[in-house]
Amino acid sequence: MDTPQWQSLIGKTIPPQVMRFVKKTGKAINTYSMIREGDTVLLSASGGKDSLALALALSLRKRWLPIDYTLKAVLINWIEHPIDDEGKDRLYQYFHALGYDFTIVDEHQYPSSFNGQFNCYLCSRNRRRILFEYCEREGIEVIAMGHHLDDLVETTMMNLCFRANFSTMQPAQAFFGGKLTIIRPMIEVRESMIRNLAERLQLPTVKPVCPFDQTNIRSRLKPIISELSHIDKLTREHIYHAHQFEVRV
Repeated sequence: MDTPQWQSLIGKTIPPQVMRFVKKTGKAINTYSMIREGDTVLLSASGGKDSLALALALSLRKRWLPIDYTLKAVLINWIEHPIDDEGKDRLYQYFHALGYDFTIVDEHQYPSSFNGQFNCYLCSRNRRRILFEYCEREGIEVIAMGHHLDDLVETTMMNLCFRANFSTMQPAQAFFGGKLTIIRPMIEVRESMIRNLAERLQLPTVKPVCPFDQTNIRSRLKPIISELSHIDKLTREHIYHAHQFEVRV
């Protein structure tokens, strides 16, 4: 079996395409003061291309930074839709090679508190609850999530068109009076860049199971935003810059 391309980056020269991605991620980190000296950063890993690409960026940029931080990652393995052993092994190999303390936790995707209901909002709330409880147990104050520019734009459009509210996800968002902060280092990176990177480097992606993957509002907005970008190729960036974001304090 051929060695995956991502392994060639470990301890070696970073090619220009990967360096552009890492620097673009680092720009957002610096702009919003996302990561500081001595932080322990917990990456919320799904096994998809976004979280694996973010894991790579956070690891590679440590080579030249004047500060140091600790990287950990946790993957929530839904009991109803578990990842197979081969997928788990590939993820363990990937995260350990990048210097992460990697943990897989088994949780129910449909807890009894849902009373038989299930949708994207409930799933997201459940995942966030699990992450918050994990951070409280482990004494972690920073969670890194793999949301990118397209996610921000789609969230903006959903809130604007269906909730009459011009708001979106924050690059750095504090919870519980600042005791915990969610950061989104890839918030200025287009999904297309991440997709191309994941394919070129053969990242060991595991497709997360989602019963609404192709039918939710977010997926239905993607072609609309793509059509807008044909009118102005910087549509996504314009929507991003229309927001006023706070810097982590």
